[in-house]
Amino acid sequence: MLDNAIILQLREIFSQLEAHYTFQIHVHQHHEKRAELVDMLKDVASTSEKISCEIIESEGLSFSILKNGVETGISFRAVPGGHEFTSLIMALLNADGKGKNLPDEFIQKRIKALKGEIHLTTYLSLSCTNCPDVVQALNIMAILNPNITHEAVDGEINEEEVTRLKIQAVPTVLANGILLHVGRGTIGELLDKLEERYGLEAIHEQKVKEYDVIVAGGGPAGATATIYSARKGLRVAMIAERVGGQVNETVAIENIPSVASTTGANLARDLKSHILQYPIDILENRHIEKVAVENCTKIVSIKGGEVYKAPALIVATGAKWRKLNVPGEEEYIGHGVAFCPHCDGPFYKGKDVAVIGGGNSGVEAAIDLAGICNKVTLIEFADALRADNVLQEKLRSLNNVNIFTNTQTTSIKGNGDKVVGITLKDRKSGAENEIALDGVFVQIGLSANSDLFKEIVETNKIGEILTDKNGRTSIKGIYAAGDVTDVTYKQIVIAMGEGAKSALALFEDKMRGEI
Repeated sequence: MLDNAIILQLREIFSQLEAHYTFQIHVHQHHEKRAELVDMLKDVASTSEKISCEIIESEGLSFSILKNGVETGISFRAVPGGHEFTSLIMALLNADGKGKNLPDEFIQKRIKALKGEIHLTTYLSLSCTNCPDVVQALNIMAILNPNITHEAVDGEINEEEVTRLKIQAVPTVLANGILLHVGRGTIGELLDKLEERYGLEAIHEQKVKEYDVIVAGGGPAGATATIYSARKGLRVAMIAERVGGQVNETVAIENIPSVASTTGANLARDLKSHILQYPIDILENRHIEKVAVENCTKIVSIKGGEVYKAPALIVATGAKWRKLNVPGEEEYIGHGVAFCPHCDGPFYKGKDVAVIGGGNSGVEAAIDLAGICNKVTLIEFADALRADNVLQEKLRSLNNVNIFTNTQTTSIKGNGDKVVGITLKDRKSGAENEIALDGVFVQIGLSANSDLFKEIVETNKIGEILTDKNGRTSIKGIYAAGDVTDVTYKQIVIAMGEGAKSALALFEDKMRGEI
């Protein structure tokens, strides 16, 4: 089943395995996916004498991973091909302590300190680009904490179960049978939710650590600010939920000079690789709880007890997807309200959907969905679409797309289980009408992640941090860059430039003795 190139690669990857791993396969002899699953796992096992398969005749289709004969807590009700093949490989490497995506010591302590027996289930699609991050994060938790188990479930193979649970978005995570999380997520975000629900055992007090500069945020602006600061010989810590930030959710990037085409995931990977060329402390999967200024020292407190201090702080926390904030939106997230057409679009094959937003992201989403949906309705608040002309021309050439401009979305309707319609208001006439549909994809832009800083530095009325032309804020020693600021255009290449400027301004102020 696996081609020779992959088999050769796996032989090299697994050559350093120390423990013995068993794929314990539970499958019915007549299951339509039996041969596919067994062949795949046997091919993987053939690449190392440290891996074997055990087949047990039973109902359904699933397999678990054993380490030296003991359950790791990881299981799949899936044939983990597509994007999830990596999740299978990483499960083995992480169980052996050799995975490159294992979190640092502090995050591991938090995972090990989670209270109670926690049984996690992730419903996924093999075409979902966000699912592997969630699956791999929860697999790591199962490996580190013996009281946690995680099962990854392919929604297509287990369609009746997905229908019964009314799941309409992936990844959807249940904890002990109760909804925990829907959509993309990092190990830090998932850990926060588990801590909130189940609590933590006591973690030993963390020591305060000091740097020359702290960079809050790991997107293009934060990454560039970090690199520029390190190149000036400064001791730098980057605190971020994830290196790459919002870039990780961007599918295609074609407007960075000298890089004709890349993806968000690749760009994020390249940013991290570049950062690692310098003696920088990358503190990923962190959630900043508080920022304070005491006698010109900037103090950053992290959820879980970590505290970092520096005379200079660069804020590059970026922005998040903006919500409509209308009745029904929050209630039906994951049940008809979605934000990622690439991941959740397949759930609406042959159905009617709406896309809210006429910028590039909204028009691109409508074009993509038009290829699989019965009908797409694009709704724009302004009197004209704002997307690039080439995208507008493509959109208007599609015969299953309706476009409404100068139209306000006033509510999202549901039947208690899922979305059934949307209410619109014509901004000229004031007339309202309701459209019956199955899903709503919200694509209305970003809002600045500035809440932690609003009481410290000046912001504008929509929460963007105000800066001078070089990234200085209203407080000496605090700088800001990228989408969290009032910079006019929210573009990756601009964020990178703003990150560089903020670091250079900081170094200039340091040389002058101002910080």
